[in-house]
Amino acid sequence: MRYVLAYLLAFVLLSGCGAVPAVSGATVPGVPLPWPAEGQATVEVEGVGNLGLSGGRRPVPIASVTKVMTAYVILRRHPLRPGENGPLVTVDHTAANESYLPQESTVPLREGRRVRLRRMLELMLVPSGNNVARLLARWDSGSQERFVARMNAEARRLGMKATTYTGASGNEDSTVSTASDQLRLAMQAMRDPVFREVVSRAETVVPGDALRLANTNTLLNRHGVIGVKTGSGTAAGGNLVWASRVRGRLVLGVILSQAAGTNPVAAKAAALDVGGRMSEAVERWLTGPDSPLPAR
Repeated sequence: MRYVLAYLLAFVLLSGCGAVPAVSGATVPGVPLPWPAEGQATVEVEGVGNLGLSGGRRPVPIASVTKVMTAYVILRRHPLRPGENGPLVTVDHTAANESYLPQESTVPLREGRRVRLRRMLELMLVPSGNNVARLLARWDSGSQERFVARMNAEARRLGMKATTYTGASGNEDSTVSTASDQLRLAMQAMRDPVFREVVSRAETVVPGDALRLANTNTLLNRHGVIGVKTGSGTAAGGNLVWASRVRGRLVLGVILSQAAGTNPVAAKAAALDVGGRMSEAVERWLTGPDSPLPAR
């Protein structure tokens, strides 16, 4: 037994793909992924299984990745069909006043303007408008506090035991979760066709404004990536939930706490760099000679 353990330890230390110190549920062994050296990460392939979990299970701040749950709750309570724009949401004074907050990701909104729900979801998820997330919370529940209670209720329903939401936007470092919990949520959110359509958009616009707002997820359309959401902050570091489709299979990955303690721009870049390498590695594995998928 000692020889076996020594061999396994040597393999982990010598592997160029990084160690996977813990796994979640049924896993697929031996997949050559470039796991990040810091933070947390996990990947799952539809119909294949979980490819592992790196970095442990301690809840950490997730920044704007929070907006995945905000959108999930909104769409459960106000479901939309593909191509449907939904009800009108009126921009209130608070959302308009928050349009140019320093140190926050916001979008320009004019008080009194009425915007369809579908576009509001785009403005929240594509350029990551914090003011839109809080506006939708008030529109749905009357106050952000009541909406956050609904977010936490959904987290409990989904079995996200290590997750606590304290705001709808993710601007609060007190909103914490784990890679495993966010993977669980992403699986549910990506079942909604409208959610999938929104997070796959490269850009969107504010009605009545010519300014085009780019998606913060610059991995779109690379290595099959079709979404989902970035998030960054000084304490949270860089965070990314990504989805790709490779040979017809949905791949979901979560990366948390990259370059934490630096600055939001550098941290987001670090998360996207890891996400790019991991999504490329999964694509290469699923399309290569060792792929577990049936030959075409």
